[in-house]
Amino acid sequence: MTDPWVALEPGADPVERVRVLRRAHETFTEAGTVTRPVRSVVADSWRRSARAGVGPDGTASVELLDGDLGVYRAEHPLARVMPLIRELMGTFAADGEHLLAVCDAQGRLLWVEGHPATRLQAGRINFVPGARWAESAVGTNAPGTAVAVDRPVQVFAAEHFSRRVQPWTCAAAPVHDPRTGRVLGAVDITGRDGLAHPHSLGFVQAVARAAESQLALLMPAHPAADVVELTALGRDEAQVLVAGRKLRLSRRHSELLVLLARHPEGLTGDELLCALYEDESVTPVTLRAELARLRRLLAPGLLASRPYRLTVPVESDLAIVERALESGAVTTAMRAYAGPLLPGSRAPAVARLRRRLADGLRGALVARRDPDLLADWAHAPWGEDDLDVWRALTAVRPTAAVRARLRELESEQAAPRGWVAQQQASWH
Repeated sequence: MTDPWVALEPGADPVERVRVLRRAHETFTEAGTVTRPVRSVVADSWRRSARAGVGPDGTASVELLDGDLGVYRAEHPLARVMPLIRELMGTFAADGEHLLAVCDAQGRLLWVEGHPATRLQAGRINFVPGARWAESAVGTNAPGTAVAVDRPVQVFAAEHFSRRVQPWTCAAAPVHDPRTGRVLGAVDITGRDGLAHPHSLGFVQAVARAAESQLALLMPAHPAADVVELTALGRDEAQVLVAGRKLRLSRRHSELLVLLARHPEGLTGDELLCALYEDESVTPVTLRAELARLRRLLAPGLLASRPYRLTVPVESDLAIVERALESGAVTTAMRAYAGPLLPGSRAPAVARLRRRLADGLRGALVARRDPDLLADWAHAPWGEDDLDVWRALTAVRPTAAVRARLRELESEQAAPRGWVAQQQASWH
């Protein structure tokens, strides 16, 4: 197969492929091994689904109902481009007896529209607005897997992890915030085997790119030197928008910009040395060289010295989460939290900020006892071994899979700390 993201190459017999895939799916659910011709993207997704405790006979649960759903999707950034998505996909979906769907970054379906008879059939598997179709909740499926791997993906028939979903075929592509690059959700086309064609994958990818272009036009633009936008959560190399340019920073420059953004009053060279380096043998000359390189990278006049400081306001995703927590807006904070702050950084000051933010958010989640928010954290890479959150989730959503995962974590608690536990500790 030339493109591993396309489910069925031209000329392949769909009936035979379904038969082989069903046999491979049974082998995996019984023995945990993947056989050919399962694509690598599907095999990886099956393994993630199994690790998340998803059962092959389950289906999605509806988490957002009525008023909550209406408020949530009205405030979602993708609401602004739904008219465009309907214009591009609506006729195709209705005429082809398909469905167009849009989910958020957590895999919750916000809109499901299209052919009435197909909507009725999809409702039997809870493919409806408000249902959680995250890969960690229902297994391999196009919208959930697209946001999980941040790639356009097509899922054909028995490639779905849930047997109840295997009569369906779908293709989805993630939609990103044009400023920060963060995944906002995904656009999806769902129907029967006829969608197992390279054109359907290219179609949703084109719709996603059009949506991103429309979002870029709708977002208010800041004057060129008025503000710096910093994205540093969930990534080792921060991204900065400055003077109309989007830059990806090195790890050290990422640490410097995070610390300078936290201290608009400025920091001395000695303060930065203590904040950045565990090794006391690092000289001020090394730090000055890094700052000189950062100054050349940024807009002219943006980085001043004596003390080192940024000369324009900085808006960061870190600050957005902190403000939301301070105001008690836990849902907003969770939505903005893309992961630990510069997770690979060993800079002492950055590590303290990372732990403080993660502990503040997870504490708020445990106190709030919202099952959806707790599940979002527990199924994220940084929360999959978080015993306190899994205990809180078990108290409010005691499903068999959740209870089983809690038992695993509690049995591992007394065992020696392995690499995964050490990594998670560094994230917090």
